Formats: sequence, structure tokens, C-alpha cells
Amino acid sequence: WNLYSKSKFSPSMMRATMSSMAIAKRLRSCSSPLRLAGSRLVATASQRSWVEHGPDCDFPVQNLPFGVFACSQGGPRCATAIGNYAVDLAALAEAGLLAGLPFDASETFKQATLNAFMGMSRTSWRATRARLSELFVEGGDDSLRTSELRKSILRPLAEVEMQLPAAIGDYTDFYSSREHATNVGIMFRGKDNALQPNWLHLPVGYHGRASSVVVSGTPIVRPCGQLQADNDDPMKGSVFGPSKLLDFELEVGLFVGGKPPPMGRRLTMEEAEEHMFGLVVMNDWSARDIQKWEYVPLGPFGAKNFGTTISPWVVSLDALEPYRCATSAGKQDPEPLPYLQDPNYSSYDMKLEVDLVTPQEGDAPSTTTTISKSNFRHLYWSVRQQLVHHAVTGCNMRPGDLLGSGTISGQDPGSYGSMLELSWRGRDEIPLNGGGVRKFIKDHDSIVMRGICGGSDGLPRIGFGSCAGQVLPAQA
Repeated sequence: WNLYSKSKFSPSMMRATMSSMAIAKRLRSCSSPLRLAGSRLVATASQRSWVEHGPDCDFPVQNLPFGVFACSQGGPRCATAIGNYAVDLAALAEAGLLAGLPFDASETFKQATLNAFMGMSRTSWRATRARLSELFVEGGDDSLRTSELRKSILRPLAEVEMQLPAAIGDYTDFYSSREHATNVGIMFRGKDNALQPNWLHLPVGYHGRASSVVVSGTPIVRPCGQLQADNDDPMKGSVFGPSKLLDFELEVGLFVGGKPPPMGRRLTMEEAEEHMFGLVVMNDWSARDIQKWEYVPLGPFGAKNFGTTISPWVVSLDALEPYRCATSAGKQDPEPLPYLQDPNYSSYDMKLEVDLVTPQEGDAPSTTTTISKSNFRHLYWSVRQQLVHHAVTGCNMRPGDLLGSGTISGQDPGSYGSMLELSWRGRDEIPLNGGGVRKFIKDHDSIVMRGICGGSDGLPRIGFGSCAGQVLPAQA
């Protein structure tokens, strides 16, 4: 990785070895573009990085997400993102530029996943983002900006291959958008019985398959399985074949972090955010026809276990804090049981979009159509409530565990978070640019999801990178 030894540090680079307290003291005594918020040092909304980027960039200095990449020089490498660059955190640590952090950054960031870092305290996560802010904000510490190390530490995103950010031990998927649950209930049980009796009392969830969670850009093979032979008469049994009703689910995933309580002790609402490392955009691919036949009585199995795609960058709750907002529900009624009552019941104003990209077919060009525009605020049960309910039995959570929010749908049909809803169980055609239509996903179609906070009203744009996957034909 062509790193310089510490004996070659310039005086400006040696300043990076100050302790966190020394950094804070210096910033209080000078005109710094960083803001001291409690024990945190953060870039203000109006500040820019010395790393140039356009207004539509997902990764300004106010974001500083975490991920893992590989490139021609090696990897995987733990990273953050700034502008159009991945920042090699291991190289940054080896150069001594993260020396003031309250942990061994060199040892932590040379790992192939973020699990070790996820397992640290929120104080450590915040200290890391604070130090990165100082290094990358215009007018901050210029150790990296003026260093010959810059080229070896900043890698163009176009030249790296993003990896899964963590080794995911367990994956749980929830069902927490009231609009989505109501829509599905109407389809299958009628309007008067849309929500099951328990839905308004607890975050409904099921355990998914961690081994088939993949990073954005990984192809998804159309699954095969048992399909109900006669849609109107389940007594006629099943047939085997590829799913014909392949769907996406627009979700947001939470990575668990910190040092959660041991098995047998529940996690409280007051502790929840100390164990929430960050969020990703997520596509929980679903085979609706396989699901229809198998889900009674224990819920989905093969219909959900063949692939779940996540965006590559994990965005911290601190980066999202300026975008905290009321949920679309506003208030939960009936009031949840005491352990689920959240004094800060809220979500984040995160705009979510889904593109369906068709392949080029003959003379017909590839087309891209935005088929859904939703928002993370359309979540009745918050991610904090999901985490607390998951652990209420004494279930031991682990750093790197992934919790899916469930499909996020709004009230408007254009905000539905699945093709099951957009086509209303296959009744309606979804128009595409170029004159095509879809009811469900065809082979070689791609689904591309995005999550964006801000970008207007003076707030910086915070993104996650795309969550994309192309569907390949089923195995013969």
C-alpha cells in the first residue's frame, strides 16, 4: 500500500497524534469550521470538504459513512467515503493520522469487515467521525491534504469494488409499515380484516437468512420452488418451477453495534441508540408465488431466503440526526406497552426511490423508470422499537446483526414499496418509459434503490450509495 513510515512524517502530519482532548481544546481556541456538540466535533451544515464534489454527491463531509472496499492493490479494506473517493482507514491509521482515537485504529481497520469497529462503543464511533471531519473539512487539519500519502489513501470510487460491510451473524426482517401491511391485508383478507389483531401492539418480524445477504451490484438468480398448482384451489397441490411473480421490497436495514447485553438480559429503550451502528438501504427480494404456497402456518421461507441486497455504505445515526422527523403516523394508537414506549418516537426524512431498468431487447433500448417514491417516515414501528422488541425476551444481539425495517409504503399508490402493491396483486400494469409494462420482475431486469436525506433547505445531501441488483434466469 506504499505507506510512509512515521520517521517521514512532516510536522503537520505529526499534529494528528494529539489526543482527542487536545484536539477539542485547540478547536475551542481557534476559528475552526467544526462545531463542538457535547463531546462531539462535527462539520456544520454549511461547511464543505477540500475534496471537491458536486451538489448531487452522496458523501459530503457531514456524512462520513463506513464501508469496506477492495481494489487492484488489495483488500478488503475498511473505509469511509468523501466526495467521489473511498478513504482507506487502515492506511490512514498506519500513517498515524488516527492516533488520537480511544482504540487501536491500525488493528481495527485492517480487518476485512467492520465487525470489530461495530463492536466498539458509540463514543468510539463518534470520535472516529470527529477526527475524519477534522481531516476532511475545508480549513481543518491539513495533514492529509498536503501529504504525499493522499493518493494512496483516497481511492476513486469508480476504481474500487465495494464489499459487504460486515460478516452478518443474524438477519431479521420486520413488517412495520402500516400502509404496506394494510395493503397486503386488503388483498388477502379484505378491508375489514386488513390488519391482524396483534399488528398495532408489537413489531411483527421473522428470522431471515444471513448467508444470502449481498452487497449492491451482486446478481440475483430467479429462484425455483413449489408453486400452488391451482391458484383458486390449494387442495390440488403444487408443481415445481421458477418463480413467475418475482418482486422487490423497499426497506431500510439497521446494523447492530456496541456491546449489547448478554443472553438473558433485555435491551431497554434508553439503551437502544447506543447499539445502533447505522443504516443501509435494503431490497428484500421476494417470490410471491412461492410465498403464497408455503407461508401457512409459519411464514415465509424459500420465498425470501434466496437473496437480500444492501447498499454498501452504513450511515450513522449522528449523520442522520438533522433529518429526524415525525413518522407519518404521528402518534401510536393504541399506546404500546411500557417497554416499547419511545419518548423520542420518530423516524428520518429519508426520500426513497426505486428504478426498474429493462435490458436492451432487439431494437428496443434499455429504459429506466422510477416506479416508486416513498419515505422512511412511513414506518409505524421505529427502528428503535424493533431492536428493543427483538431483545425483550433476552435474545442476545451481536455487532453486525442486520434488522430489516419491512417494506416501506406510503398512502399514495406511487409510494408503494413493492410490485405486489404497485400492480395490486397482478391486476394492474405498471407503465414503463419507452412504452413497456411490468406486473412483476422479468429476467435481466434490474432494480435500483436510493435513499437520500436533505439536498435542499440548506441541509447537505446525505446518501447511502445505490442498492442495485439484476435478475438472472433460473437454473435449468
